Amino acid sequence: MNPSPAQHRPAPRRLGPLAAALALLVFATALGGCGGGGEGPDEAAAAMSDEELATYRQEIAEWHEDRVERLRQPGDWLTLVGLHWFEEGDNSLGSDPMSDVVLPAKAPARVGRVILSPDGELELRVNPGVEATVDGERVRRTQLVTDAEEGTTYVEMGPLEFYAIQRGDWVGLRVRDRESPALAKFEGVETYPVDPEWRVEARFEPFDPPRELLIPDVTGNDQPNEAPGRLVFEIDGQEMSLLALDGGEDSLFLIFADETSGRETYGAGRYLSVPGPGEDGTTHIDFNRAYNPPCAFTPYATCPLPPKGNRLPVEIRAGEKVYRGEGAH
Repeated sequence: MNPSPAQHRPAPRRLGPLAAALALLVFATALGGCGGGGEGPDEAAAAMSDEELATYRQEIAEWHEDRVERLRQPGDWLTLVGLHWFEEGDNSLGSDPMSDVVLPAKAPARVGRVILSPDGELELRVNPGVEATVDGERVRRTQLVTDAEEGTTYVEMGPLEFYAIQRGDWVGLRVRDRESPALAKFEGVETYPVDPEWRVEARFEPFDPPRELLIPDVTGNDQPNEAPGRLVFEIDGQEMSLLALDGGEDSLFLIFADETSGRETYGAGRYLSVPGPGEDGTTHIDFNRAYNPPCAFTPYATCPLPPKGNRLPVEIRAGEKVYRGEGAH
């Protein structure tokens, strides 16, 4: 095992289909493209009535409000305060700085230890006098099921919660604080103005069979993912494509970067959920719904990075901008 420091660089709900009136917008986009050349934002918006444009913008606003509200939840990314990789064998645990796994000062100095066996099994042993609970029941000794399996074990100590994660051959401990400063100071995420020009039609080109890929993440590990195909579309009359991952529930998942990455948007790219293709093999990519990965909010996430070829040679000035609040990374 090759532990890594916790400091790394570096799900939105999909709303229902837009109103049928957006067909005019699709036609206009197909004719003129987007992204600065051809038909401009005002012309794209002009393909819709004022009522249709207001409805579209309201849909995006509601999606973003939902996204921000979920970030405010005590179990979301803004509560992460630690990520520690275990060594095989005995790992001491507590707020004592001499511990192998140093917890926040809110934790007891010596919580106990985590034993990592050669076959990857984890056991937590809690010291006498330390109150730690799992599912509301106080524990002294328990197996830790990682997030790579069903029934992940969540251990609570006051406002703190920790659980085991597995990334490749690495096994570690992720720590949350429901009272984290990043959560307390969170004021939302800045976005570009909603622009219907950035909702583009895309053709799905399936892989037969789907490709099994290893997607790199910020820890240096590779995460297995299935890519059912690619999405092909036009921007400024130029054909482009993005490798699409399986998003589940009849959706595709995109991890992409563009020419705004590292300047106006998060350097390691953004994420985007896309409806699965219809019977005609087409769908729409709505870049107004592009959002930051967890690593934009905390150095303790393990975000997958854009796969090879998923950097667009244009500025996608739509969706979420880089997060600059407390905890930004």
